[in-house]
Amino acid sequence: MKDTFKHKGLRQQLVATIKNKGITNEAVLNAIGKIPRHLFMDSGFLDYAYKDMAFPIAADQTISQPYTVAFQTELLQVKKEDKILEIGTGSGYQTAVLCELGAKVYSIERQQELFKKTNIFLPKLGYRAKKLIFGDGYKGLKEEAPFDGIIVTAGAPFVPKPLLSQLKIGGRLVIPVGEDVQIMTLFIRKDTKEFEQHEFGEFRFVPLLEDKN
Repeated sequence: MKDTFKHKGLRQQLVATIKNKGITNEAVLNAIGKIPRHLFMDSGFLDYAYKDMAFPIAADQTISQPYTVAFQTELLQVKKEDKILEIGTGSGYQTAVLCELGAKVYSIERQQELFKKTNIFLPKLGYRAKKLIFGDGYKGLKEEAPFDGIIVTAGAPFVPKPLLSQLKIGGRLVIPVGEDVQIMTLFIRKDTKEFEQHEFGEFRFVPLLEDKN
């Protein structure tokens, strides 16, 4: 679990790269600059840890491209103490970014292998989510709602209604919607029935899986 000067230097280069691609939120850039992404990847991929690319992890999933993580996080507009629901814990990298921003993070993962691994791994790095849950992201987490923000880190073929209903008034849902290619979509809850919707171009994610366990 080493984080060397070389790693830190490579992280600063990564921050410069995503800044050049248009990420402006300083807190998000600082989080990317601080979190040792190489520790979230299998050792074979260490050379690629600070390239702005997605990479395979266990259970046929990927660790998202840093730019995508930063883009989604920036859209979420996280403030300290915000209650955030993450759908798709995966490697835990996005979870760490949210923790770094001071959010209270509730995260759901439906792959048992990843859930077990991340549950042990994140606290070792000092990132403590409020709750890591093994379950179905399509259902959200009703017992902890409402949330200031909800972030979905897998491609959803449609927008799950429970996620919209679990947002606070003024809350934001960031979700990539689509089958093969996804459109990054932001929903802002205006009142009980009304949502404002914005679209932010094409991204590619692994699919959001329903709970089959």
